[in-house]
Amino acid sequence: MAAIAAFARHGPKGARGSFVTVRLRLARYLGLALELQLAADILSTAIAPSWEQIGKLAVIALIRTGLNYFLMLETRHEEDQIDAEKRKASPPSPPPTQPSRPAVKPPAVGS
Repeated sequence: MAAIAAFARHGPKGARGSFVTVRLRLARYLGLALELQLAADILSTAIAPSWEQIGKLAVIALIRTGLNYFLMLETRHEEDQIDAEKRKASPPSPPPTQPSRPAVKPPAVGS
């Protein structure tokens, strides 16, 4: 609901950056929902499992894990693109300067 509300506020009139931000927020919520649904399925099967239920759980777990993996992969890719655009848009910072050290004279030989 929070992602949908943010899209309603910023989506139609907003720039690409605001849309991507809303999309990333929604992706995080979807990833969490997939994990919670998988945990709920595991708990419901743990009470009195039959081989049929275990097989269904294995297929569901595989599908949800795959969906979550690719969702997080896409999210990381979008976040990396946003970071690259921010670095590109910001002016380059000057290289750090080394503090000057006082000159040290080598010790005199034979003193």
